[in-house]
Amino acid sequence: MPDFPYIHPDYLLLYAIPFFALFVALEWLGVRKGKLGGRYEIKDAWASMGMGVGNLVGNILFGIISYVYLMWLWQFRIFDWGYSIWAVVAALIAQDFIYYWKHYASHKIRWFWSAHVVHHSSEHYNLSTALRQPWNNHFTGFVLMTSPLILIGIHPVLYAFVAALNLIYQYWIHTEAIDKCPTWFEAIFNTPSHHRVHHATNPRYLDSNFAGIFIIWDKMFGTFVPEQDAEKIAYGVVKPIGTFNPVKIAFMEMINIFKDAFQPGLKFSQRFKYFFQPPGYSHDGSRQNSGQIKLEYVAENPEQAGTPGLPG
Repeated sequence: MPDFPYIHPDYLLLYAIPFFALFVALEWLGVRKGKLGGRYEIKDAWASMGMGVGNLVGNILFGIISYVYLMWLWQFRIFDWGYSIWAVVAALIAQDFIYYWKHYASHKIRWFWSAHVVHHSSEHYNLSTALRQPWNNHFTGFVLMTSPLILIGIHPVLYAFVAALNLIYQYWIHTEAIDKCPTWFEAIFNTPSHHRVHHATNPRYLDSNFAGIFIIWDKMFGTFVPEQDAEKIAYGVVKPIGTFNPVKIAFMEMINIFKDAFQPGLKFSQRFKYFFQPPGYSHDGSRQNSGQIKLEYVAENPEQAGTPGLPG
């Protein structure tokens, strides 16, 4: 492999960490003084930052699992895009497209949700929430969804570089301090308003706005829901996790999957579904997935049928 002409992905994120911490502190101070919108709970913020540190350590220790797979796959590439600036731009767009589908899958397949739920587990929405990242992502097989990018000619290091840029971009959209961006920007890019919707537990907002950088993917594939000024957002997950312990936050959903799947008396198909059906699946119908929650909400509030995010 020729020398990568840009900042190595590992260093890119390391260089960003001091700025992440600085802006968390500035936002917290602004919220505390009443100059910025939003809320902070100190235990919650520390838990989020602890999750961020654990994610960084996990990537250092176990990122080799994903890297080895992608480098092995590289030998089967059809093209080689190289490292020109145009290759970087094209790779960034392609990676964001795949990110949309990976993000969609992480909400629709419980095994992937076992890692992604970590990011949604905070009941607050501020810059510290952006740092609440999973520790077990390299053990879910999620990297398999990156395969098409490597096969069409994006080198694994180039992929890691644009993926890091995507992650850094998404940092600033985790805030209530910014209301709306200019109309043209809201139309093309993911923004705090769009991403607040994604983190909401309101029935109309569930499973929407999966974009990383470009909100156009959601608009193309029918998953876009605009933020409603009249509806206050509730953040977190449908069933609150009830802990600030980073270890519990990191692994509780994966543990719960195994508890559900290996309870006595189930058929193999039912055990399989506990891993790969959407979150909320239960063999006895005792839980609800997001689609069922939306339907129940509309049944109780028929005047809301067909409004953004809700079935007609």
